[in-house]
Amino acid sequence: MAIFIDQATRLLVQGITGRDGAFHTRQMLEYGTRVVGGVTPGRGGQQFEGPAGARVPVFDTMEQAVRETGATASVIYVPPNFAGDAIMEAADAGITLIVAITEGIPVLDMTRIYPFVLERGARLVGPNCPGLLAPGKCKVGIMPGQIASPGPVGVVSRSGTLTYEVVYQLTQAGIGQSTCIGIGGDPIIGTSFLDCLAAFEADVETRAVVLIGEIGGTDEQAAAAYIQTRMTKPAVAFIAGQTAPPGRRMGHAGAIISGSAGTAAEKIQAFEQRGIRVGRRPSDLVPLLREAL
Repeated sequence: MAIFIDQATRLLVQGITGRDGAFHTRQMLEYGTRVVGGVTPGRGGQQFEGPAGARVPVFDTMEQAVRETGATASVIYVPPNFAGDAIMEAADAGITLIVAITEGIPVLDMTRIYPFVLERGARLVGPNCPGLLAPGKCKVGIMPGQIASPGPVGVVSRSGTLTYEVVYQLTQAGIGQSTCIGIGGDPIIGTSFLDCLAAFEADVETRAVVLIGEIGGTDEQAAAAYIQTRMTKPAVAFIAGQTAPPGRRMGHAGAIISGSAGTAAEKIQAFEQRGIRVGRRPSDLVPLLREAL
């Protein structure tokens, strides 16, 4: 099994004719993802040409695309000024999993978008995230598929590039992954650490979890408490930004220390006080995970 996506996922690409949308659509098709259509207003009726002669229909609206393809998921490569509307259009069309790759959606817009998505019963991953990868089954987003391998470890992360590094190290060490998911580093995101931890706990294929957090907010502290009280599977963690000075934003909009609760030291302490081992470097995670398994 995997969480949130699998071989049956029927995917639409919003912004399929743009530079990023086109590039990553070809990558997803090559990985074997069932990309059943794309949406670009004004381009309806065209065919997107993928690798090995694959052709994907393009629609003007999500409502039409869902009706004609039976799609269940959507991935969004739309500029930030239009991405909010794209998310809401996907939710309104009945899509149950929406993955927003777009970076730079205003936080004020997200205060309106997130409740809208929840009201329609959809799951939003992101925005400003790399998406999901179920090795050997399905890839939705921008994670490089060749660095991953199927196996028993779930990976959930706020950091895109650290996700890639840790997944690559796991694969090199012969430790495969059940699902890798980047939840994004913005102040308001759809799917949280807690959502992913609950899904990994329920997934029979996942035997252990790697959590990659970063400075800012208190999501990691909540995750530590959840792992201690609600999970039977072992977890190990890494917190990025251990040397970040207070008040300076480190890459992600949500990665800023305000007070003491958002520091790496406070987050590491929250895990270790609950018996959850934390690597000081990403390369520490493989040996910690071997011991946990």
